[in-house]
Amino acid sequence: MTVTDTPCDTDTSTDTDPTTTTRHRRAFALLGSVQITLIFTLAAIAVPLPEIGRAFGLERADLILLSAAYGLTFAGLLLFGGRLSDRYGGRRALTAGLILFAAASAAAPFAPGIGPLLAARFAQGAGAALTAPAAMGVLRAVFPAPTAYGKAMATWGGLSVLGATAGNLLSGVIAELLSWRWSFAVPMVVALAALVLAPRLLPDTPPSRGRALDLPGALLATAGITLASYGLVVTDALPWSSAGVLVPLLIGAALLIAFWYAERRAGDPLLPPRFLLDRRRALALAAIAFSACATAMTFVTLSLHLQQDRGWSPLRTSAAFVPFAIALLTSGRAAGPLTARFGPRLVTAAGLATAGAGLVLLALTGLDPHTPYASALLPGLVLLPAGAAASFAGAAVLTTHGVPHERTGLAGGVLNTAMELGPTVVFAIVLTFGSDAVSLATTGAALALVATLNLRVQRSRPSRPSSLPQGATQ
Repeated sequence: MTVTDTPCDTDTSTDTDPTTTTRHRRAFALLGSVQITLIFTLAAIAVPLPEIGRAFGLERADLILLSAAYGLTFAGLLLFGGRLSDRYGGRRALTAGLILFAAASAAAPFAPGIGPLLAARFAQGAGAALTAPAAMGVLRAVFPAPTAYGKAMATWGGLSVLGATAGNLLSGVIAELLSWRWSFAVPMVVALAALVLAPRLLPDTPPSRGRALDLPGALLATAGITLASYGLVVTDALPWSSAGVLVPLLIGAALLIAFWYAERRAGDPLLPPRFLLDRRRALALAAIAFSACATAMTFVTLSLHLQQDRGWSPLRTSAAFVPFAIALLTSGRAAGPLTARFGPRLVTAAGLATAGAGLVLLALTGLDPHTPYASALLPGLVLLPAGAAASFAGAAVLTTHGVPHERTGLAGGVLNTAMELGPTVVFAIVLTFGSDAVSLATTGAALALVATLNLRVQRSRPSRPSSLPQGATQ
C-alpha cells in the first residue's frame, strides 16, 4: 500500500479531468505522509531506548516516562485538537500543528539530558494532537463526495499501522548505523515539507465560527486521559497498589466521569455522548484500539525477546520485522477494493480474526528461544499485520461514516484517540494477565470477540456491498 494508490474519483463531473485526479492523489499523498510520520514518531525511539538510557544514565522509570511522553500528550489533547480543527478550519489547524511538531522535532536531537528531551517529546505530542484530526478534516475537503471519501478512508485506516511499522524498523537501523538522535530528522523533514506544500496542494477549509470551544470539557478530557494513561503506563515499573499508580489512575478516572456528565449538559459538547453510543461506531473504535494494541504488543514483546533471549542486535531485530512490513503493505493495498466489494464491517471482522490467529500463533510458538525463526515466528508475523491492516481500513470507514462535515475534526480526534489508547490503556491492562505468551493469547482472544460482535451487528441490517457507502451502513 502506498499513499498514492488511493482511489480519487468523486461523484462530480470533474472526475474525468486528469489534472483533478492528479491533484487529489497529490493531496492524499501529502496528508497520508503526515499521518504516517505522526505514528512513526511514536515508535521512533522504541528500539534504541536502552541506548538512550545508557547515554543519560536513566533508571527504568525514566525510560518508561520518556517512551510514553509523546503518546500521553498526543492522546490527551486529540479531542481538543479535533474541536480546534472544526472551529478554525482544517488547513489552518494543520499548519499550526505542523509548526509546533517541526519545532519540537528540531529541538529533540540537541537535548543535553532527559529534561529537555522529555519537553521536546511532550511538545511533539501536542503538535501531533492538533495535526492528526486537522489532516482528516482537510481530507474530507479533498474528497467531498461520500463514495470517494469512503474509499479514501479505507486506505487512510492502514496508514497508522504502516507508520508504527516504519518507526520500529527504521529506528533500529538508524541507531545501529548513525545515532538515535537522527531518528528525529524524519519527522522534522516531513513536517517542513508539508508546510511548504500545503498551500499549493491542499484546499482551504471553512471554519465553523458559531461553535464554542468547550474549554471545561477540553480540560477535563485532557487531564483525565493523560493522568489515567500515565497511571497505566507506570504499572510496568510500579505495583498496582502503589501511590504512583493509584493516585493518577483514580484522579484520571474521576475526571473522565466528570467529563462524561459535563458533556451531557453542555450546549455544544466537545464529544457528544451519542457519538460513542452508536453500536457500529463503538465497535469500530474497539477494533481500532485492540488492533493498535496487538501491533504495539508484538513489537515490544518480540523486540525484547529477540535482543534479550536470543541475543540479536538492534539491526537484526529490525530485519526480523521485514516480512511484517511486506504483509502489511500487501494487505493494505487490497483492503480498499475489498471494503468496496464486501462492506467495511465484514472486512473489519475478517481482519480482526486473522490478526487474532497471528497473535495466538506467536503466543504458542514464537517466544521459545530454541525454535527456528521461519517456523515459529514468521507465520504469526505475516498473519497479524495482514489482519490488522484490513481491520484498520474497515474500522476507519465505519468510524467516519455519516459524520457531517462540521464534525470531521471530532471524528478524526476520536479515531486517533482510540489508536493511541490501544497501545497504552489496553496494553497495560493485558500485561497484568501474566507472561508475554498469556498476554498475546489474551489479546488474540479479544480480537476474535470484537470480530464476532461486529458480525452480529452486521446481521442486524441487510447487507448491500455493491458500493462503499452502502457497505458502510451495514
